[in-house]
Amino acid sequence: MFGNGLSYGEQGGEAAPEPLQEAAPTTTTPSAPAAFGLFSSDTKKNEDLKQMLESSKDSAKLDAMKRIVGMIAKGKNASELFPAVVKNVASKNIEIKKLVYVYLMRYAEEQQDLALLSISTFQRALKDPNQLIRASALRVLSSIRVPIIVPIMMLAIKEASSDLSPYVRKNAAHAIQKLYSLDPEQKEMLIEVIEKLLKDRSTLVAGSVVMAFEEVCPDRIDLIHKNYRKLCNLLVDVEEWGQVVIIHMLTRYARTQFVSPWKNDEVVEEYSENNFYESDEEQKEKDRKVKNTYTMDPDHRLLLRNTKPLLQSRNAAVVMAVAQLYWHSAPKSEAGIVSKSLVRLLRSNREVQYIVLQNIATMSIQRKGMFEPYMKSFYVRSTDPTMIKTLKLEILTNLANEANISTLLREFQTYVKSQDKQFAAATIQAIGRCAANITEVTDTCLNGLVCLLSNRDEIVVAESVVVIKKLLQTQPAHHGEIIKHMAKLLDNITVPVARASILWLIGEYCERVPKIAPDVLRKTAKTFTNEDDLVKLQILNLGTKLYLTNSKQTKLLTQYVLNLGKYDQSYDIRDRTRFIRQLIVPNEKSGALSKYAKKIFLAQKPAPLLESPFKDRDHFQLGTLSHTLNSRATGYLELSDWPEVAPDPSVRNVDVAESAKEWTGILGKTKKEKPVEKFYSESEEEEDESASTSSSESESGSESEKEDKEEDSSDDSSGSSSSEASSDSESESKESAAKKTSTAADESDSEDIKTKAKGISKEKSTSSSSDTESISSEESSSDSKSESDSKSDSESGKSRSPTSTKKEEKPVRDRKAPNKQDVYLLDLDDFCPVATPVAVPTAAVLSPSLTADLEGLCLSSSSVIDVTTQVSVPTKTHELLHRMSGKGLAAHYHFSRQPGIFGDHMVSVQVTVTNTTDQKIENIHIKEKKLPPGMRVHEFNPIECLEPAGSITVSMGIDFCDSTQMASFQLCTKDDRFDVNIQPPVGELLLPVTMSEKDFKKEQGMLTGMNETSATIAVAPQNSTRLVIIERIVKAANLGVVPSGHDNILRFAAKTVHSGSLMLVTVEMKESSTAQLIINTEKTVIGSVLLRELKPVLSQG
Repeated sequence: MFGNGLSYGEQGGEAAPEPLQEAAPTTTTPSAPAAFGLFSSDTKKNEDLKQMLESSKDSAKLDAMKRIVGMIAKGKNASELFPAVVKNVASKNIEIKKLVYVYLMRYAEEQQDLALLSISTFQRALKDPNQLIRASALRVLSSIRVPIIVPIMMLAIKEASSDLSPYVRKNAAHAIQKLYSLDPEQKEMLIEVIEKLLKDRSTLVAGSVVMAFEEVCPDRIDLIHKNYRKLCNLLVDVEEWGQVVIIHMLTRYARTQFVSPWKNDEVVEEYSENNFYESDEEQKEKDRKVKNTYTMDPDHRLLLRNTKPLLQSRNAAVVMAVAQLYWHSAPKSEAGIVSKSLVRLLRSNREVQYIVLQNIATMSIQRKGMFEPYMKSFYVRSTDPTMIKTLKLEILTNLANEANISTLLREFQTYVKSQDKQFAAATIQAIGRCAANITEVTDTCLNGLVCLLSNRDEIVVAESVVVIKKLLQTQPAHHGEIIKHMAKLLDNITVPVARASILWLIGEYCERVPKIAPDVLRKTAKTFTNEDDLVKLQILNLGTKLYLTNSKQTKLLTQYVLNLGKYDQSYDIRDRTRFIRQLIVPNEKSGALSKYAKKIFLAQKPAPLLESPFKDRDHFQLGTLSHTLNSRATGYLELSDWPEVAPDPSVRNVDVAESAKEWTGILGKTKKEKPVEKFYSESEEEEDESASTSSSESESGSESEKEDKEEDSSDDSSGSSSSEASSDSESESKESAAKKTSTAADESDSEDIKTKAKGISKEKSTSSSSDTESISSEESSSDSKSESDSKSDSESGKSRSPTSTKKEEKPVRDRKAPNKQDVYLLDLDDFCPVATPVAVPTAAVLSPSLTADLEGLCLSSSSVIDVTTQVSVPTKTHELLHRMSGKGLAAHYHFSRQPGIFGDHMVSVQVTVTNTTDQKIENIHIKEKKLPPGMRVHEFNPIECLEPAGSITVSMGIDFCDSTQMASFQLCTKDDRFDVNIQPPVGELLLPVTMSEKDFKKEQGMLTGMNETSATIAVAPQNSTRLVIIERIVKAANLGVVPSGHDNILRFAAKTVHSGSLMLVTVEMKESSTAQLIINTEKTVIGSVLLRELKPVLSQG
């Protein structure tokens, strides 16, 4: 849920400086007394830190700052160190300076006076050559919330908004919101900065500046006009939280600038690539032709088309934002495409499910057809929490119609039996709503609810009574028998609401049950004093109605009840009694109303409407906090109604040449204009492809996602000012054809400007398709490159930079291999069985930095780490069944180390069965397996007959689930059964793998800390040679040998049979006949057991 009412925090789009990540491991754990404020030992520690900060050595200062930032990360108070830290703000060491700024951003607001002393240092830092320092200085400056420095902050924001680094400009946008909250009078000057930043072409800045716009001046829609198309086209490349903010803003914009697409059911889309640039006369002529039919504005279509691919986003907030955009501003015939994406989000965690289901509940009231095909996705699971169950129930009730009601009622019958009583009660209400809405099943539902009245559970009975009461009000004439049945239950029902409902029903229809009603009053009069207030009021009502209709029988009873009520403890009961007595019992003081008592009490009551609690929520924008709370939240921006006549669309026209000149003024370079048709370079076929792709539930963005993250981190660490590729969602944008083609010309223009300004030829990041193609795509990509080169040369007559060549190359490659794109949506592991190294393109094509990045990429784990054949097969056998215990049947087993005979997760075991008797043994088989949870056994085929003194070897497979627990089962013959068990040594739970030394070190580097166990062993003299160690270790454990460049270091690798977790073993020979044995694995338990088993292998002769 991401509404207008929520603020877009700085963490939303910013990468924290890298030293913060280094700081965490170096923090020290506090001693136990540190938890107590008065008796804290922190003072001594802090004194130590202060001394380190005042040290002349940079290493000591850096260590101190890492520990301090670690304290902050753990939530500890480090504010008393502020004076000592702030002294180091002018440090020459860049690492110390970064950490000091991280600290100051946290505490500048609390220690404003001390922070003001360093204001000149922050101002100097705004001119620092490192973009991270400039950005951090601006963040600290904007965190000192003192009105006296408002002019300095204003000046800093203005300068930062023109900075060459998009990261600094992004921070300027964040600072705008802080300054506005500090001094709202600066609004006009801040709007000028926002207007300037809105023209920024960097995807890094877009989300932050739109958030600033939403906070400072959300009503200034005129600022968006010229930037509307640019924002639509940049949307796919903006980081995720920026996408959420921009989409919400564009939803509001669409509601003010376009006419309603809902007026006509028939939507004619007369839109082509060129009509956007037609003259006014041609447009008017076209309007006259289609006068009576709605035609969508091209800019409206642009918004819908460019947000559609984001339905595939991995971020639930982005998908929700696109869904609400389509709901509020797309034609009703097109809004249905969001349903599949919303249903996909139901696989997320319960918090996301809760928000998504709330929005679906609101949607399903108005447009049932959208979610009917996915009805089974809303069936309740036993593991769902109550809040999710109730929402799913609500949606199922909304989707109920004559066609599916029988299925739903069967489903509801199961829900009523749920142990969750709150959910069971909600189900009964749902049955009541279905009965009220669908007349065909009203009687069936009533009968079912009457049956529930005999349920043992009070809550179920009580809820059934309440629902039956509401249903009977719709047609009381036909259901006298049910009222009698409910009257009989009154003695057994104790829940106040249910008792009150039954009494109300009997009182309201007392003329239909003239014999039962007085008796019910007699019984309840006896228990009046012990009843709940709700029930007492209904007893009074019942007595009043009977007094008015059957005073002969009930006059005395009613007066008795009124006397009891007169002295009741509750003033509500006393007041009601006094009111009723004056109204129905005539005396001298009775007013004119007593004549109309019968009409007042026995008036015809309208039947209650059983409605969804989500019916009134649709006036709030979907996906907002206000919608979730069902009340207006602070900062909520109302969606306006559609205008009757569309405002002038020409306000969104942009002079491309002017816009280019403006930016070349900042960057100091001129640029050549590119054709504007690039805006709509998308063909009809690609649009269709986009439609099919956007609705798929594939989550195949992870490969390219990793690559993007690697590139981002390298950009940040180098201090580069070109950070446009930092958005996580860029990987998804490259997966679909629609995203590739809808990238605007002005975006590529800005990239060209920046590359020229720096004098660098910038390399385009590899897409996910090139990621998966590996070696085979290298030749085809080079062919298509030369083809696109010749094509672009013939079109433009001039040479292009590598960037533009590659951009033109992409559509050519897509057209050549359409089948491959289908494959990329599937699991890559299924298509990479061959272990081949990744081909690295030559330096002539790629820059050295990109080549280095590509070397680290791999298609999947199987491309560098592959299962190999066993190095050694152990000859040791284990006894399964002794011949004495087995009445002459003996059995032994050993581990054959043959991978994958019975399945990927099975360990292969060979069992040798011997008949030591002088008679045949028939039908030897396995039965009654007693296995721990998750363990499986693949049995050997039964042995029909084993001759005397005969022996036979059979194979079986056991999935030990990566544990050394015993697999217990019975070995049976025709006449006997014997309990046996197989316990594996930990070395047999592994499969050997092959990998290069480089890959081994890389994987080992990722499995440190808690994933590493080691021990120093005294090696027996006869085990000191390399070959002997290898022989002994591979005999003890099923490990593969990894090539090593050092004679004294031996490396072995394997992966666990069940989970496939890597197991890396290193033996490093030391002097004086000792060796260090190191095991790295995620499976720490198996690692420690293996270490224990390998120690004696090396130490014993």
